[in-house]
Amino acid sequence: MAEVHSAVLGPLADGRLVRRFTLRSRAVTLSVMSLGAIVTGLETRDRRGLAADIVLGFDCLQGYVNKHPYFGAVIGRVANRIAEGKFSIDGKEYQLPVNNGPNSIHGGLKGFDKVLWTPEVLPNGVSFSMTSADGDEGYPGELKVWVKYTLDGEELAINYRAQTTKTTPINLTNHSYFNLAGHGTPNIYDHEVSVAAKSYLPVDETSIPTGEIASVENTCFDLRNPVVLGNHIENKLAGGFDHNFCLSFSKQRSPCARVYHRPSGRLLEVETTQPGIQFYTANFLDGSLKGKGGAVYPKHSGFCLETQNWPDAVNKTNFPDALLRPGEEYNHTTWFKFSVLPEQ
Repeated sequence: MAEVHSAVLGPLADGRLVRRFTLRSRAVTLSVMSLGAIVTGLETRDRRGLAADIVLGFDCLQGYVNKHPYFGAVIGRVANRIAEGKFSIDGKEYQLPVNNGPNSIHGGLKGFDKVLWTPEVLPNGVSFSMTSADGDEGYPGELKVWVKYTLDGEELAINYRAQTTKTTPINLTNHSYFNLAGHGTPNIYDHEVSVAAKSYLPVDETSIPTGEIASVENTCFDLRNPVVLGNHIENKLAGGFDHNFCLSFSKQRSPCARVYHRPSGRLLEVETTQPGIQFYTANFLDGSLKGKGGAVYPKHSGFCLETQNWPDAVNKTNFPDALLRPGEEYNHTTWFKFSVLPEQ
């Protein structure tokens, strides 16, 4: 079980108060706030017993109110990209705001990351709820959403649920940027990463999947065995990762990714019920943001493991179904396990 404490973080411009919730177990301390249901801190210990905050972010509320690259946020109504911001349901075409080149990304101009959620303290966590109105950012249907963070020992679980009044696309995830050496460390090149996927999605020049489901065999996307990120990016994938890896369609809890930081001993293992995971190596960070403790976050100073449906699935009939219908419930969970390995 985890201890749960709450405090007022500060007011928004309209006077509404943002609260921060701290979940503490014997192994992990998680901080999450009601604005965007954003993870603002995540402390774990290294093999010497020293604690460090391993997610990128800001010290104060204003950092999250200002424009930022979705640090720690819940993303919705649809995470990732939708080509040209368009999709059709039952013959009716919908147009979303275009906010990423020619495409729509992460829910539009005001996605769920910018919403003040309603919190409820649980015995070992906190639940956040909100309602997205019919037509919000161009999406059909009134959507009720619940996101629950629970902490049990070394394991953080994030559960996402939603119900709708009209058929609508939905794809919820968390956009935390991790650095297992500590959030202010300049890069993630000494991290060893593996992703349990036999296939991935090639993308066009605007990062929209081409529709092909390609084998990772004999490509730089074969992460079934661990790779050291710095060497891999330098020699095999200039620029870094921002790609969807294809997982099981079973909706059963399945291991999908593992990241090990050998110098500190920190190990992150991810399991999910989702059919995909977007592995992103913070290619668009540029050091211009001042983060926690005055740290700056340059390119490749963090990584994201965004468990989710596949990008642009609403427009690809051969991708997993991205639609939620009235009377159904969207329900997915992702587990993050944080442990320490002895020196090897």
